Parts: sequence; C-alpha cells; structure tokens
Amino acid sequence: MNQDVIITCAINGAGDTADKNPNVPITPEQIANSAIEAWNAGAAIAHIHVRDPATKQGSRRVDLYAEVCERLRASQCDIVINLTAGMGGDLYVGPEENPTAFCPETDLVGGLERLVHIEELKPEICTLDCGSLNFGDNNLVYVSTPDMLRLGAARIKELGVTVELEIFDTGNLWFALQMRKEGLLADNAMFQLCQGIPWGAPPDFTLLKGMVDMLPENSQWTAFALGRNQLPWAAQSALLGGHVRVGLEDNLYLGKGVLATNGQLVERAVTIIEGMGARVLSPAEAREKLRLRGTQ
Repeated sequence: MNQDVIITCAINGAGDTADKNPNVPITPEQIANSAIEAWNAGAAIAHIHVRDPATKQGSRRVDLYAEVCERLRASQCDIVINLTAGMGGDLYVGPEENPTAFCPETDLVGGLERLVHIEELKPEICTLDCGSLNFGDNNLVYVSTPDMLRLGAARIKELGVTVELEIFDTGNLWFALQMRKEGLLADNAMFQLCQGIPWGAPPDFTLLKGMVDMLPENSQWTAFALGRNQLPWAAQSALLGGHVRVGLEDNLYLGKGVLATNGQLVERAVTIIEGMGARVLSPAEAREKLRLRGTQ
C-alpha cells in the first residue's frame, strides 16, 4: 500500500457534462476557482481542460488555458498545474456508405499541434494519450498513432515538462513502455491507468493489478475509473501502491442522485486515504516526490 498519496483532481474534462451537473466549471474563472476549491480540500494536482464559454464544449484555445494558468499562479494556491494535451484527436468517421466523409465535429490535428499551449505555458505536468481508441458506441475514434506519440513525447521531454502517460488499454501501456525503451521519456514520467472508458480497459480490479505489474520499478502512477467506480478506485489505487484521481471529469455524483463538487470529491478521497492509515501529500511534497521541474 502507498503510505504517501498524491490526490489529483480532474477538474472538468471535455465531455458533454455541463448540462448534467451545474458544478462543472466552464469559463477560465470558474475552472481556476474550482481548482482552488479542490486544493483547499486536499488536492495537490489539478488536471485541467478548457471549454469554449459559448458552447460549453472542449476547446484547444491557448488564450483560455493561459487565463486559467494566470489566475492560478496569481492566487495563493500552489496546486500543481497539469494541462491536458489530448485535445485534437477526435475523428468522427462518416456514415456507412461513405466513411471517409468525416463529420464536421472532427477535430484531428498532428501530435505537435496538440502541444501548442504546452510550449507557450510550460505547466509542470501535461498528459499524453498513449493510443487510439473506439470512443463510445458510434463513429467517434480517438486517434493517437505511434508516429504522433513519438513526436509528442520527444517534444514534451525537450520542454522539460513532466509527462503523464494516459493508458486507456493494455496496448497503450505496451507502447508507453516501448517509448521508454527508445529514450523518448524522461525518467520521471508518470503513468495514469484509465479504466471504464468505453471501449478501453474495463473497470476490473484483476486487470488493474495486471497493468500495475507491467509498470517499471519505482514508477509513480495513478489509477482511476469512471462514475460510481471513482471512489472505490481511489482505495484500489492506493492499496496497490499508486496515487489517487477524483473529480468531475470522471464522475458527477457524490452518491446516488447527489450531484458533487470537485471539493466534495476530494474531501471524500482524503477520508478514504486517511481512513486506511495513509497520508495525503501537499503540493510541495508532491513536487518533490514526482521530481517536477525545479525539484529534481
């Protein structure tokens, strides 16, 4: 069991959730305030997406990321900023009779273009989604090819930003380990084991244990699962030696029919961790444990 646990709060994500829970933050001000709320509750890291304030949908606009970062850095909050670099991989395949007539919702760009905001803002951590995935039940495919990943991983390493490798299935982990062998990852690369996202790895504990057993020795890693499995996975992850992720990106509810805030989800995670006899790390302690830029 991990006795010194880092809590990440996944603040908002890019899914179609804004109309399902009014606590999902949309504007840069709301996103920053929600990250501060999570920090006050015990989160050391804020994993952040931005959304178009007009449409409430996920966005890649650098100015929105910049405003969130400026607000956090100007506050008294010392939470570690973790920006997604996963936007720009959505490919909506056309209808059966013409699959190459990609739908207008498609937002597909190269691996380096997905890092424009990372190059400008240089957060302490950014994510790298380590493979392609059938996303949901229709014609949406998330595209992240080996060539894209190699380019992105190398650039993130050059920037001195710590990479969090998003692992949606066992093949993603296999390729992440291949990039490590090829020297494309810094030695403090983090692993995020993502379960319950259709149609990636299911939220199965034995599968989680199998993926954990594949990780390099002394890796820093976290596991999470969606919806009702989020809080049980906080316990599962810590019990297997990992860290914890909660937040409105992955789960909208505190209990059956009870809508959550990010602060409430973090508070619940703190209760779980401390109830098992472990300690929740502060942002400063997390920086040291993860050997983030300036603390290595």
